[in-house]
Amino acid sequence: MDLLIHTLDNGMRLVHAPAPGMVAHCGLIINAGSRDESDGEQGIAHFIEHMLFKGTKKRKSYHILSRLEDVGGELNAYTTKEDTAVYASFLRDDYERAAELLADITFNSVYPEKEIKKEKDVVIEEINSYLDTPAELIFDEFEEQIFVGLPVGRSILGKPETVRSFSRKKITEFIFKNYSPDQIIFSSVGNIPGDKILKIFKAHFGSFRAGKKEKQNSPLWNYKASAVTKKKDTYQNHCIMGNKAFSIRDDRRLGMFLLNNILGGQGLNSRLNLALREKNGLAYSVESNYTPYSDSGSLSIYFGTDKQYLEKSTSIVNKELDKLCSVRLGTIQLSNAKRQIKGYIARGYENHENLMLSLGKSLLTFDKIETLEETYKKIDAITSSQLLDIANQVFDKSALSTLIYE
Repeated sequence: MDLLIHTLDNGMRLVHAPAPGMVAHCGLIINAGSRDESDGEQGIAHFIEHMLFKGTKKRKSYHILSRLEDVGGELNAYTTKEDTAVYASFLRDDYERAAELLADITFNSVYPEKEIKKEKDVVIEEINSYLDTPAELIFDEFEEQIFVGLPVGRSILGKPETVRSFSRKKITEFIFKNYSPDQIIFSSVGNIPGDKILKIFKAHFGSFRAGKKEKQNSPLWNYKASAVTKKKDTYQNHCIMGNKAFSIRDDRRLGMFLLNNILGGQGLNSRLNLALREKNGLAYSVESNYTPYSDSGSLSIYFGTDKQYLEKSTSIVNKELDKLCSVRLGTIQLSNAKRQIKGYIARGYENHENLMLSLGKSLLTFDKIETLEETYKKIDAITSSQLLDIANQVFDKSALSTLIYE
């Protein structure tokens, strides 16, 4: 992939991937998420994501929303525990319109007090809706359980009491600390000439102040396995079990992704889906997830089942974990597992919006971008012995935590 990468004097970086088609995508990937929040700020990174659409020095909220929608484009955003993304999809002829809008809402938003007051109610309703959805809530509460007392374990949405405390002053202070240009990537995919991309990038992002986000020390993580059961007014029992796992910079990360995909990834032929759902009809929803962070990570296994089948379902999950810990994958099994995950990666590359977000995240995290061929080479190098070692470390029964809603 022939990438264009450029750094402005203020430290902001550009990565652009040429791609065919009438539609282009661009976005800002910002190194600021919920784990950057201090005490009393819980939920402010996500709240700012909402407020970016509420008015700038030259635009009202309606004009922000209409700027791209009037020409058939779309403006969107999300917040994670470690980053925030503001991005757009549009016809390639409207590229500069999109880039200018992203610059305006990210660096020139004014956060009107009237809009802050309204948006607090919206976000609190979002929190309440989430609390009414146990199949989603259990993931947040499980991360709080294994990252006990640490910012990375907190819910991205925050709590109603912290959201109510947000003011324009708190918002601008968080932005000043975290939204410096050297911590932001402008990522782009589309059929746009490189010289035009550079001209637009310099024109709309080059004037913003340089800054330097203070590096935070990684907190001490004294993980201890725990088992928690909570009473909930639900028809099903919801169960999640898991352990700490590897950071995004750990050499074992790709092996963990591969192992997680075998166990309960997106494929319907995952071991957990076959064992719990297809063979025994015990669960409709079953999955496993590996989430790597910059200095830590988590592995979780989730399923929802009828109350009378909880014990049987848990036993089946444990049997599948035992197999991964005791039996090496055969040559054909390992080859098929690698082909499957390569296919998922390739499909992600073919989705140009996903590619744009992935390129920005990679450059922000690693200061480089691997080619698809380089990633495949690393996957091909994974051995069954390495997977066995990873399984025995992460699926160690004495180290697994559980959270059950009953």
